[in-house]
Amino acid sequence: MAQKCVHKGCGKIFGDENDECVYHPGPPVFHEGQKGWKCCKPRVLTFDEFMTIPPCTTGKHSTVDDTPAPEPKPVEEEQVDAPNPVERAAETALPPPAARVPQAQISRPSPAPAPPEEEFDDPDATVPTGAACRRRGCGASYASGSDRTSENCVHHPGQALFHEGSKGWTCCKRRVLEFDQFLKIEGCKTKKRHLFVGSKNESGEEELETVRSDFYQTPGTVIASLYLKKINKDTSTVAFASASTVDLDLHTSDKKHYKNAMPLFAPVDPEKSSFKIMGTKLELTLAKADGTSWPVLRADDRHTGEIIQIGSAGRA
Repeated sequence: MAQKCVHKGCGKIFGDENDECVYHPGPPVFHEGQKGWKCCKPRVLTFDEFMTIPPCTTGKHSTVDDTPAPEPKPVEEEQVDAPNPVERAAETALPPPAARVPQAQISRPSPAPAPPEEEFDDPDATVPTGAACRRRGCGASYASGSDRTSENCVHHPGQALFHEGSKGWTCCKRRVLEFDQFLKIEGCKTKKRHLFVGSKNESGEEELETVRSDFYQTPGTVIASLYLKKINKDTSTVAFASASTVDLDLHTSDKKHYKNAMPLFAPVDPEKSSFKIMGTKLELTLAKADGTSWPVLRADDRHTGEIIQIGSAGRA
């Protein structure tokens, strides 16, 4: 009888428990925005990247999850946000916000939008046996020769949300404390077909509808990060097309393509703006044309109304 392996990072359907299994034997580790596994070294920033970290250990399939529980947080960490009476008194003595002149502002953007619902498997694409559905929270695996017209994909169209110890999804209300419980939160949306491969362009590249981004700002600049790994510097282009738009045509060495005319929240000076391609992201340095404070990066982003002012630049 075919069963599903419960080892972290595997999740394959198996008929013989002696079949080889590649998985993570350690628990997940989330610390200061970084995500990874205790059993190996890679650390990433987004949940989607975390879910694609290659398993590090070879063993046998199992229906019993023997992953060690994550270590409890020290008491000191859990109480770090509680101000003592001296700090509280100092805060009340601060001048009103209008009297402060921060060196930089960090804007905390809303989570990046999930790929549009029209994303689909290319009809000509070959789906490998055992391929996992790419929609968040689904967990279905492709069985060779299965009838794809009868599929039901129950998934989360939103983003993973980890906040002050609680875990959930932006598309629904349920929140849990443990990572294993988070993985078991049932999807809140149903589609009639799974997404095993995704659409591809004529060059065989996977077309990305969106990439995750964040930014911080100083009085004169906005420094934005667009997270996309392995951008090919030779085939990608970034053009400051106008004061209000950045044209992006990004190709990666692992066959992904992101093309977008990014509308900016406020005008910039194209001549003074610049970009830098790094191993895991594209960094844009946008020179403000009018000194406006940006609550969001893109003109089409939803305004959250939340702006955090601090004395020095940092990460959102």
